[in-house]
Amino acid sequence: MKFTDIFIHRPVLASAISLVILLLGIRAWTGMTVREYPTVTSTVVTVTTAYPGASAETVRAFITSPLQQAIASAPGIDYMTGTSAQGQSTITINMRLNFDPNAAVAQILSKVNQAQNLLPADSQRPIINETVGDSTALMYLSFSGTNMSQQQINDYVLRVAQPKIQGVPGVGQAQIVPAGTDPSGNAFALRAWLDPTRMAARAITPADVAAALQANNFISAVGSTRNRQKQVTITATTSLNNLDQFKNLVVKTVGNTIIRLKDVANVTLGAENYDQAVFYDGRPAVFIGVQPSPDANALDVAAGVHAALHELEPSLPPGMHADIALDQSTFITASLHEVLSTIAITLAVVVVVIFLFLGSVRSLLLPALAIPLSVVGAGLIMLALGFTINLLTLLAVVLAIGLVVDDAIIVLENIQRLIDEGARPLDAAIAGARELASPIIVMSTTLVAVFIPIGFMGGLTGSLFTEFAFTLVATVIVSMIVALTLTPMLSSKVLRHTSERGLTHLLDRGFTRIRAVYDHSLHAILNFRPLVLLVAACVLVSIPLLFLGTKSELAPTEDQGVVLEQGIGPATATLNYLNAYNAEIRKILSSFPETALVWQISGIAPSGGAGNNAVFGGANLKDWSQRSRTQMQLLPLVQKKLDDVAGLQTVAFSLPTLPGSAGGLPIQFVLTSTHSYRQMDAAADQLIGTAMKSGLFAFLTKDLRYDSPRLSLNVNRNVAANLGLTMNDIGRDLSALLSENYVGRFDMVGHSYEVIPQVPDSARANVNALDGYYIRTASGKLVPLTTVVDVTRSVEPEFLPQFQQLSSVTIQGVMAPGVTLGQALGYLQNLSRQALPAGYGIDYASQSRQFIQQGNTIIITFALSILLVYLLLAAQFESFRDPLIVLAAVPMSVFGALVFLYLGAATLNIYTEVGLITLIGLITKQSILIVQFANVIQREEGLDRRAAAEKASSIRLRPILMTTCAMVFGVVPLLVATGPGAVSRFDMGVVIATGLTIGALISLYVVPVIYTYVAKSEKKTAAGGAASHPVTVA
Repeated sequence: MKFTDIFIHRPVLASAISLVILLLGIRAWTGMTVREYPTVTSTVVTVTTAYPGASAETVRAFITSPLQQAIASAPGIDYMTGTSAQGQSTITINMRLNFDPNAAVAQILSKVNQAQNLLPADSQRPIINETVGDSTALMYLSFSGTNMSQQQINDYVLRVAQPKIQGVPGVGQAQIVPAGTDPSGNAFALRAWLDPTRMAARAITPADVAAALQANNFISAVGSTRNRQKQVTITATTSLNNLDQFKNLVVKTVGNTIIRLKDVANVTLGAENYDQAVFYDGRPAVFIGVQPSPDANALDVAAGVHAALHELEPSLPPGMHADIALDQSTFITASLHEVLSTIAITLAVVVVVIFLFLGSVRSLLLPALAIPLSVVGAGLIMLALGFTINLLTLLAVVLAIGLVVDDAIIVLENIQRLIDEGARPLDAAIAGARELASPIIVMSTTLVAVFIPIGFMGGLTGSLFTEFAFTLVATVIVSMIVALTLTPMLSSKVLRHTSERGLTHLLDRGFTRIRAVYDHSLHAILNFRPLVLLVAACVLVSIPLLFLGTKSELAPTEDQGVVLEQGIGPATATLNYLNAYNAEIRKILSSFPETALVWQISGIAPSGGAGNNAVFGGANLKDWSQRSRTQMQLLPLVQKKLDDVAGLQTVAFSLPTLPGSAGGLPIQFVLTSTHSYRQMDAAADQLIGTAMKSGLFAFLTKDLRYDSPRLSLNVNRNVAANLGLTMNDIGRDLSALLSENYVGRFDMVGHSYEVIPQVPDSARANVNALDGYYIRTASGKLVPLTTVVDVTRSVEPEFLPQFQQLSSVTIQGVMAPGVTLGQALGYLQNLSRQALPAGYGIDYASQSRQFIQQGNTIIITFALSILLVYLLLAAQFESFRDPLIVLAAVPMSVFGALVFLYLGAATLNIYTEVGLITLIGLITKQSILIVQFANVIQREEGLDRRAAAEKASSIRLRPILMTTCAMVFGVVPLLVATGPGAVSRFDMGVVIATGLTIGALISLYVVPVIYTYVAKSEKKTAAGGAASHPVTVA
């Protein structure tokens, strides 16, 4: 008794196995979490070191370079960038995907501590921050008020809203924007606006004010009294707690005259930062940027934040409004709903296709049962492997619906054929299952072998598509079990001899005609076998040409429902300057009927840079069902209008489609060199100028810009020495006058706030203001600052960038409509090689780096899949020849898909590349049927290779067409998909539909031809014919 016979003779056992698979599968699906993509951990560690007063060159030499040298030896680093600005060094370390964030921080902290003794003594201790996940916040919550200042709103957000949001499970960071000097955002601050004239009249220097604030606003911890019986805590009122106390602070006493702070400064309760502003639909606001923790589910976090915000609304102060400015979970949820709808449609389409082939509801029952059993049962394997329900595992389910019916259809069709030839249903079921048990196992294990290399690809593709691949593997395994246990048993109970009338008869007659045409054409083509081989060879040669000629990108751009914009102003831009142009940008974004609302931030650092001369924002689009134009169609229209904003370099772009990116603009082309920064700046300008004339780019800019005016105060050391002035005296006075350094903190209603002395904008409007600044000499006399300093004007970069410890300049930008990232980067590569002198290197960052790192991964993985399939087939067939015949169908299928990609139906991206690998398993299933059966016919009927190939192809034509149509029509819903996430689904669908259709049609002729050349001639065995035409089975 064969293995399959057991389940036919024991129907209860077969049914029980299927029910166990179904029940456990349902439990597994309900136990898995739902998220957008499989977990991809991208970690960015930032090391920030302040060196007050130091020039960018000094910071680079004494802070950035030593720290980078130490950090570079830490494990897990993908790439490292450094920026050296006036008084501050920032080193950004991008770790490899899925590197442990905790280990990253620990290793880098250790390296920084080792280098600490190499840093200047008066530099501040490096601060290490870690960001895990996407650079763009999952959500921006907006708080605005009609009768409240921004500081009042910020204070409410700091005290009430931020703790509430931070307490939501899964929230990693709740960052207040506008940003201050710490995570509390742009909070209140005690601002002492110094008046140089009044200070000079009272012989007060800025250092006097700073020293008085530090000495007389002292936070003390006194201690307690204690005896044998009790202890009493002692407190001392050494700190100041309100505005009046600060105003009356004694700065200096001259004789009987007391000079108070209010005598030399305008003391107010203001803001920490006057360089940043936030707007929600044109209204000043305060944002909370919500970032999920690394292991959190974005959908759960968003739901928790929505609930927390709803709980906050009743307690909002009068006139305050709480809104959601950006919510990326909306796109995630909508995409998941679209995929679920696609699954339902695919199921209906496949069932209809099967019915049209079978023409019988009885016959339809068997494959219709196989679909839910295979898909639901796969959930058990998915749960055991720790998978989640996400866009990619659901996409695998869509493909699986057309795939898992193959085994059931093949078994069903074979048993039905035997019944029609005169066998009893029970005998036909036993014989048919025995006959196909081996081919089904071979086909299923072949599919498993195809997808295994995807799970070990590494990089972004491997991280994302491992769950996709093994979800398909799981469905194939369960489908094989169902086809070998439940389908034969049900066939013996359900199938009957085909009726001579009705729909079934009509379909059989139609298929008989198709089969006759195929038999005739195949017989004719076998007379021209060399010509067929020549055509196959041409197809094989054309594949690399089509592959290289197809446009490539990392992933297709999806309509995520938001158009982002960034504008970079001159280095001298103030907040008022930026706000004026932001208002113009807001009008442009609002002018499109698809826009629902506009949110903006003024005074941020440009992408990949430093400073606060940029604006950033977005236009949230209306629901996908309420607009006719997509985000991709709107982007060039928005860019065209933004080009008219003369005061800013403005670009419209999209959110990154895939997780794991550092964000920013898609093009991040890095030039590295040992040349001077001025030479590198000129070289980058040359590249940008030439590139913009190519028509491939909508926008290009660079991070290195010689546009920052600098006033260098050159101290005349001889004059200073004669006056008894030290460099420390001069530096402290200048810092107190011009910088925004805080000199202490004060308590107000349970929170501490900064104390910042500084001259107002009106007293530092230009270089002439220096004439009004005074410093005290050793004799106690005040002299103008200009007595000891000379002013030199120059134009320098805002910061000095480095990439992988080398001097660098990064060209950033966006492609023109219709141009892919691969085309843009390829053009810049070629242009750099032609235009740049010796001594320059090229590298990549962010999305561009991900694209380059994928590189030829697809070729290696494709080759590995082919090799594994070949070895597995060789083991199954016990032949090194037969696998070559089976795999001959693969080039035909890949050729069919690449032709359509080359013609522009889609691009080469991670979705289409995985689709190409999937074709290997789909097309070889059909070839296996022909080759396996042709070998049996040779052995059992004694036919030669040509006759066996013709007969096998003819007999297996119907199941091949049925399975092909089921799979092709099963992906049709992907081809007509609309709404969120539709582009990536279309891309994979078009590869499978075109590749499988063209590949199957060509392979029906090519595989028999190659069989006649390559297959081994089999001798007839003693039991000839028994398996092919059974009447009874013992």
